[in-house]
Amino acid sequence: MTGNFPPENLPFGQNLKNNGLSLTRLGCNTLQINVGLLCNLACRHCHLEAGPARLEIMSRQTVAQLIEFSQKFKFDTIDVTGGAPEMNPHITQLLEGLSTVASRVILRSNLVAMNGTERARLVELCRDKKIVVVASFPALNEAQADSQRGKGIFQTSIAVLKKLNSLGYGKAGSGLELDLVSNPTGAFIPSGQDQLEQRFRQVLKNKWNIEFNRLLCFANVPLGRFRKWLQDSGNYVSYMDKLIQAFNPGALAGVMCRNQISVGWNGYVYDCDFNQAIELGLGGKKTHISDLKTLPGVGTAIAVSDHCYSCTAGSGFT
Repeated sequence: MTGNFPPENLPFGQNLKNNGLSLTRLGCNTLQINVGLLCNLACRHCHLEAGPARLEIMSRQTVAQLIEFSQKFKFDTIDVTGGAPEMNPHITQLLEGLSTVASRVILRSNLVAMNGTERARLVELCRDKKIVVVASFPALNEAQADSQRGKGIFQTSIAVLKKLNSLGYGKAGSGLELDLVSNPTGAFIPSGQDQLEQRFRQVLKNKWNIEFNRLLCFANVPLGRFRKWLQDSGNYVSYMDKLIQAFNPGALAGVMCRNQISVGWNGYVYDCDFNQAIELGLGGKKTHISDLKTLPGVGTAIAVSDHCYSCTAGSGFT
């Protein structure tokens, strides 16, 4: 696993075989739902290429199917993402329905989509139902954050974090969990999560009196818009080489796909949100939730591709 070679010389699946490893399910207690590719931002690192011009969005019918699906299979955690999930016109219906069947419901937000009076009802619903907010906040440096997400986004994000804090999110004893997600702004792997979390906590508290529960730090996945940027900037091969060099067999135990299924905006099922980006179906097969009679069992094979290196680099993607 050395040298500046194209990543196709060491496919992820082959790397597993070389190390006597496999990627199989431990169970299926988490349901991830992508409600659409419509987003108010067009971030450079987005593996789904979400943005304002995308028309793919989950319909009311599929929302109803998913609520019924979640009632049937009783997931412990339901994770709602996008695009910007706040922009789906049926998001309140979905969150209200899910909050009655799962003990933990997560809403992933870019923060900016929560801004404004038109989102006030949604934010209040999240508070009232104790929905966990996992917010994208890539960097403490304003210029770096804006370069990844767009001019002026950093300051709007700070304002929304303050608003969430005022509602109790991120405050000790409130029962309202606020987690932040940091992704590098360039073609490199993030530093240690514990050290970075300490720095985020200190800077956000000292500068803006902002509090949060956890920082989640992930390597960017070389798909979609980020892959195109890597290729256009001449960084694709070197970035993949970094991921391959950082491959950690121990990280396989905690990757998300071992305990979840991911449902796309059109109701098709995947092992994870990243496989969704390349339309690599659940276990390698194209399956709709309406045809899924049972959940994949323990030991079921998970479909893999070279982007899986992102989830197994260093501490992994959990």
